Amino acid sequence: MDRFILTDRAGDVGLITLNRPEILNAWHSPMRQQLIAALAGFERDETIRAIILTGAGDRAFSAGQDLSETKTFDADRGEEWVKEWERLYDTIRSLSKPLIAALNGVAAGSAFQVALLCDFRVGHPGVRMGQPEINSGIASTTGPWIMREIIGLARTIDLTLSGRLMDADECRSLGLINRIVPQEQVMNEAMSLARELAAKPPVAMRLDKQRFREMTEAGFRDCLEAGIRIQREAYASGEPARMMEQFLARRTAQRA
Repeated sequence: MDRFILTDRAGDVGLITLNRPEILNAWHSPMRQQLIAALAGFERDETIRAIILTGAGDRAFSAGQDLSETKTFDADRGEEWVKEWERLYDTIRSLSKPLIAALNGVAAGSAFQVALLCDFRVGHPGVRMGQPEINSGIASTTGPWIMREIIGLARTIDLTLSGRLMDADECRSLGLINRIVPQEQVMNEAMSLARELAAKPPVAMRLDKQRFREMTEAGFRDCLEAGIRIQREAYASGEPARMMEQFLARRTAQRA
């Protein structure tokens, strides 16, 4: 089986690496399933007290959705796609242990959302983050919910409708990146933070994280319900397929 997710450990810290560097760690269904399994495995392991999530290579945490997968979706597959994200996001939100994103480059689209669902984010000056789905014809539903919880409605509208990526300084000013260090120090800084958090009392950690989940649960369920309705309409229209074909064609031409 292809290993789209790599796992390792350093004492009481679990390390998960997104492992498709040839396409900037963009994810498809098998990768999402392996990520769920890795997170669930560390959650069950009582000797793991904190988790770091990062991407292979030095260009990207993850570019988000692999468009070569979604360009073939119809309305039914679009609905199942939303349910796949629900399973992943549920797994992240249900963790009793702190989760740190070690950002080693771009975090775009659904990868930006996953980074925001982490408890902490460590990055470097070259990190760029944002919600560019609209540029490839994908309507965004979970992204606006996650962003609004953290940065408010006005900035959420800006990022969702413009599709622009923010640089590290803007991310830091909005509280989206907790610590910025030189790129070669990102993993060390994330590991230092993970060990600090791993030393906290585990019951208090679990209960604090449980309460954060409870506070945001109603909005989470609402965005998923809306996501199914919206993605069915979007993919039935055929616009996402057309826009993704154009996007992929432009990318291919740029590489030629």
